[in-house]
Formats: sequence, C-alpha cells, structure tokens
Amino acid sequence: MLPTDADVMATLRGVVDPELGADIVELGMVNGVQVNDDGWVEVTVALTISGCPLRVQIRDDVVSKVSGLPGVAGVKVHFGEMNQEQRSAVMQRARKSAANRAPATEVPLTARILAVASGKGGVGKSSVTVNLASALAARGFSVGVLDADIWGFSVPRMLGINVRLGAGDGGLIRPHEIEVGAGKLKVVSMGLVVDDEDKAIMWRGLMLAKALEEFLTKVAWGDLDYLLLDMPPGTGDVQMALGRILPRAEVLVVTTPALAAQKVAIRVADMARRSYLKVLGVIENMSTFTCDHGEVYSLFGSGGGQALATDLGVPLIAQVPLEPAVSAANDSGQPLSVAAPDGAAGAAFAAAADRIADELLPPVDMAGCTARMLATVEAALGPVKT
Repeated sequence: MLPTDADVMATLRGVVDPELGADIVELGMVNGVQVNDDGWVEVTVALTISGCPLRVQIRDDVVSKVSGLPGVAGVKVHFGEMNQEQRSAVMQRARKSAANRAPATEVPLTARILAVASGKGGVGKSSVTVNLASALAARGFSVGVLDADIWGFSVPRMLGINVRLGAGDGGLIRPHEIEVGAGKLKVVSMGLVVDDEDKAIMWRGLMLAKALEEFLTKVAWGDLDYLLLDMPPGTGDVQMALGRILPRAEVLVVTTPALAAQKVAIRVADMARRSYLKVLGVIENMSTFTCDHGEVYSLFGSGGGQALATDLGVPLIAQVPLEPAVSAANDSGQPLSVAAPDGAAGAAFAAAADRIADELLPPVDMAGCTARMLATVEAALGPVKT
C-alpha cells in the first residue's frame, strides 16, 4: 500500500533544522506533498533563500526519511524560495518555539541518533552497540552510548566502567567519558546509577519510559556527533517512548542468520515505521565461525540477515562473524577496536562504521544559511535547545 499524504507529512516532522530547533513542517517549509500511483513521492520545500547552503542537507534528510516508508519507490524534492512575508513567519515560529517550548532533550540537534534494536534477546545487540560506537569513536567522532535496556543493562561491564555517575553543572548528570582512538565515548547506563548491579530492577513500563526520558533530558551530553542507544529487545514501552521523545532517531536492526530470528526481528522494524522512525539497515551478528584450520561453519544457519534486509528494503550493513575475540573484548571491558582491531569481527565493525559515517548517516554539516537566523534568535531569547 502507498503511504498517504498525512503519512509523509508526519514523517517529515523527523527532518529537523539543526540550528533553529524545529522540524521543517512546524517551520512551515513544506509547501506540498504528492504521492504518485507509481510509488514516487514529490515534496516541495521552501527555503529561506534559493542558494541556501543547507539545501543538500535538507534534501538528503527528506529523501532519507520518506524513502523509509513502505511502498515508496523514490523521492523527488522540489525547492522554492520564501518571500519576505514567509521568511518573517519562519522567524516568528522559531522565536515562539525558543520562548515557549521547554527543552525536550539535552541531546544536541547536530547529533545523529541511532537506536540499535532487536526482536528478541541473545542476538548480540549490546555487543553490536558497544563495538559500533567504539569504531565510530576511533574515527575521531564524539559518540554517546545510552544503555536504554533499563532492566538488562550490560554496557558498563563491556566497557570496563565500574564508577557511579556524578552531577555536573546545573544539576545535570555527567556521562562517563572514555577516550577511544582520536575520539571519545560518553556513556550513561542504569548500571552506573544503582548501588548493586546484581539486584533486579523491578519497574513497570511507565517507569522504564520515564527512565529513558531522564537519561535524555537530565544528562549533560555536550557536543556529540552520534548517539547510539542500546535498546531493550522487543516492541515495548521504551521503544514507544523513543518515537515520542526523539522522532529523528533512526533504527538499526540486529539479527542472527537464523530465519526464525529474522521473522522476530521484522516486528521491530514494523514498530519503528509505525512510529515514523526510519529503519537505517540491518546487521547480521554471529554470521559464521572460522575454525583454526580455516573451515567456515554456519553455526546458526544462514541467510537471515539478507532476507530481513530484502523484506524491509534496507541495506545489509554488515555480517559480523562469530569469533572468540568479541567475547574476550566484552569480558575484559575493552572495545574490540582496541583489543583486536585486526580481527575479522573488528574489521566488520570498522567497515560498518565507515559506511554509516560516509554514506548512510553522515555527520551534520553545520555550515548553513540558517546560522545567521539562529544568531538573531539567540541574541533575543538566549540559546535554542531541543
């Protein structure tokens, strides 16, 4: 089935101007949406000036978001230029947003947000989150890691962190920082808050969603290029809260090669799309095992990752092999990019990080025409936050 015009407009609310702090629908920049019978979607966007340097960024974000809707064969973006009255209206909306809307999160608008999700436990989702984040940091990025699996937190142990989080300026929580290569990781987890990590956290759904909100609104994340969330398995309250609090997040689905796991993982993608979150791609974990004699074994079956990616119409970003170095790195508290960067699994995570940063979800380029508008807003009202 083709998406409706309303579906497209709702999805476009995930395209956020990184400097004005509002989405392009709220700012009145979307002049029209047309869904054609052949699956092509046309979106008309009005820019503040025709030569706006953010033109490419806006086009790419619109195409990325809308192309993630089921039934969309392609996206065409048409640009127009606002007249003086429309430009004044945009500034008025930006000022109203800055003055009246409380900060939704402390996550900077420039951060790319990637929720690492799975349909079931035991597929290595946390391992993928930690090692992918470390690979991105090794490239020189500032990467946040939010352990959103409130019940089953495991990120602190995988990164060798055993200190509690402290308070920073303004009463906000200060994330724990780890240098990795030329970059850094900023880590927040319930495991860094509780006194005893062996005690069960027996919370109902609303409390879990509130905990996620607290980690996004009460943590001094500072400058970030990427924020990776290690999501709990399944399609519960935390996943629904993410769609409400961070509508610009994109979802990375982790599965094993087993076709049974693929059938479960597809439900996560369905929930993401129902929440208007784009599914960025699939990572197949524990893909194959190579013994000391060079024989390759498919211990958990084969084809699940590619089948899932094909069903969803998204890329299979990586196939991470099953090797002892991954478990050893996780148990030792050292990222794989540090402990065994030359192994097959380390190379797979590095290649996945390269593809995400270079192609699928590149860092936001802040050189744009709205910078001058932002300066005007901040001079009048103070800094604009999300």
